[in-house]
Amino acid sequence: MSASPVQLVRPKRFGDSRGWFSETWNKERFAAAGLKLEFVQDNHSLSGQVGTLRGLHFQTPPFAQDKLVRCLRGKIFDVAVDIRKGSPTYGQWVSRVLSAENGEQLLVPIGFAHGFMTLEPDTEVAYKTSNYYDRNCDSGLMWNDPDIAIAWPLDAAAAILSEKDQKQPSLRGFDSPFAYDGRPLLPLGDALVP
Repeated sequence: MSASPVQLVRPKRFGDSRGWFSETWNKERFAAAGLKLEFVQDNHSLSGQVGTLRGLHFQTPPFAQDKLVRCLRGKIFDVAVDIRKGSPTYGQWVSRVLSAENGEQLLVPIGFAHGFMTLEPDTEVAYKTSNYYDRNCDSGLMWNDPDIAIAWPLDAAAAILSEKDQKQPSLRGFDSPFAYDGRPLLPLGDALVP
């Protein structure tokens, strides 16, 4: 069976008395681990309050994006939702807590909506994208859609949202431009260590 399209990645850390060093992206090593990607843009966000929720976001073709997400400071509950037309796991999601401490990253490929909720104050998140931001292709889904039913870890009533994220459409009326590639979404297993 092929690997799940959403992958958990744990770059190696090399430590000594000063702290540690980690190579968070190396094209050749990631490709050797089966992750052949071309990234063109890095994004960085700061969320001041616990419970800040960003998502569920994606870009449509021709500016669809793979994302490699990591938490630089604090902690997030990170989510990927399958929105590939024809997928047997359409509307299903996987999640992982990413933190500065654990150093894990989540690869969210094209065909998945992405979102996260902050679990600590002053949380910083960085992610690489395989395509540039395009305002006309910027899209999203309702973060609390009952058809997706994400089990957010904090009280949903207290979620801090942008105006845009308060008005996203539901999955039910969404006509996905993403095709199923034969790889169903699987639970996140052991992390890849490129």
